Amino acid sequence: MIRVVAFLVAVTLIALGVVWLADRPGTVTITWLGQRADLSVMVAIAGVGLVAIAAVFLWSLVRLLFRTPKAVSLAMRDRARRKGFTAVSRGLVAIGAGDARAALQFAAHADRSLGDEPLALLLRAQAAQLNGDRAGADAAFRAMAERPDTRMLGLRGLFVEAQRHNDPVAARLAAEQAAKDAPALPWAGEAVLEFRCAAGDWEGALSILETQRRNGVLSRADGRRRRAVLLTARAITIEDQQRDVARSLAIEATRLAPELVPAAELAGRLLAEAGERRKAAKIIETAWKASPHPDLAEGYAHVRLSDSARDRLARMQALARMTPHHAEAALAVARAALDAREFSAARAALEPLAEEPTQRVAMLMAELNELEGDEGRAREWMGRALNAARDPAWTADGIVSERWLPVSPVTGRLDAFQWKVPVADIGERTPVLIEATREIVSPPLGDTAPENGAAAPAAIPAPAPGPGPAAAARPAPIVPLTQVPDDPGPAPEREDLDPPPDRAGWQRIRQLFR
Repeated sequence: MIRVVAFLVAVTLIALGVVWLADRPGTVTITWLGQRADLSVMVAIAGVGLVAIAAVFLWSLVRLLFRTPKAVSLAMRDRARRKGFTAVSRGLVAIGAGDARAALQFAAHADRSLGDEPLALLLRAQAAQLNGDRAGADAAFRAMAERPDTRMLGLRGLFVEAQRHNDPVAARLAAEQAAKDAPALPWAGEAVLEFRCAAGDWEGALSILETQRRNGVLSRADGRRRRAVLLTARAITIEDQQRDVARSLAIEATRLAPELVPAAELAGRLLAEAGERRKAAKIIETAWKASPHPDLAEGYAHVRLSDSARDRLARMQALARMTPHHAEAALAVARAALDAREFSAARAALEPLAEEPTQRVAMLMAELNELEGDEGRAREWMGRALNAARDPAWTADGIVSERWLPVSPVTGRLDAFQWKVPVADIGERTPVLIEATREIVSPPLGDTAPENGAAAPAAIPAPAPGPGPAAAARPAPIVPLTQVPDDPGPAPEREDLDPPPDRAGWQRIRQLFR
């Protein structure tokens, strides 16, 4: 409607202009090269209009002649690009369908049509991956890594390829470069964190964790938990060389994550050694209320190193009252009661658990009966221990460990170990023992979980940062969940603190069931 109105207005204005000129006749005289021409005003105006129209037409014709080669070239290029993008689309479909031969054909077509177009490079890399051509995939990803618009994609591809071919050096270089160029990139920060943990570089891991926190990659809760785990790992590593620093780190870890059992146990033990018994007890009590654990009970029992066995029993009974319905509370009281030779208290604590005993309950019942002189019942309980249900243990990615570790030996995942009852896998495999030193055992750089799940990783001793040689410690076996050996029984008694009487008979009975 608006266009119609505008057209009518324009026609009206032109008509009015023509009428106005017709009412005012005049003559236009043109003299050129001795010739004179007298024209009316209307004719002159019409002539000027025709000349202008002719000039515009000629100019357009000249422009068309000059621009034709370029227009033809652009048209051919556009046609080639359309064909190239069609090849990319069909190539990606072929990759999704698993047709490696078609993917290579479409990738070659896209290369001819598009050259270094990012999508063409991506198709070339994925086609090479599908065909197992690592060199081709690396070349494509390196080409992408050299372009500013596809740099992160190229580095990500190089990282994945290095991991697939078990090349930890190349994987770490790609991840470090990506994390440097894009600190907010989640996969790069996570990969660098795992590599530094695997190398035992806890300071470097804390640095990358702080970078992730500043860039909003981690939530506040996750950041605090991970920092607590890393601080605990570093404290365990330097415990034998720098006990004061280790104590400070463990205390900070308990402040960030009060429920973290290894941090609370370490902080309590080091504070007790320093004479700060009240603070040590408070830290252990807080962790115990959140997650009762035998290590916490052991640390709480020895907060005062000079206490007798009866004093430790009283302390365990006070700790058990904080979580009265938890099995660990009863087991802690029973262990302390056996050490104090309070057999009635030990039996009272164990009897509620004896109907469906776990291995620890059965071993404690066997020890109780042996100390009471009933070797027949002791043998019976030792036999029941062989087939009893498993107790909770530190487990991660199909691995059971006697000692808490900050990272999984299989995947390198931080804070992977959980205190829970192991679940046996289906199938039979030969158990593989991994020796864990007092320092932290970390997975190999770039180690990933086996694709078929049939093999367990090899042991990699972590380096001991800091001055001074790392002190050797009692090894702690780590075994796959498929064939966990039977529980060897209660942990050895601490001979330096109120040693129990001779247990030669008990040791002989235990040997019969090994």
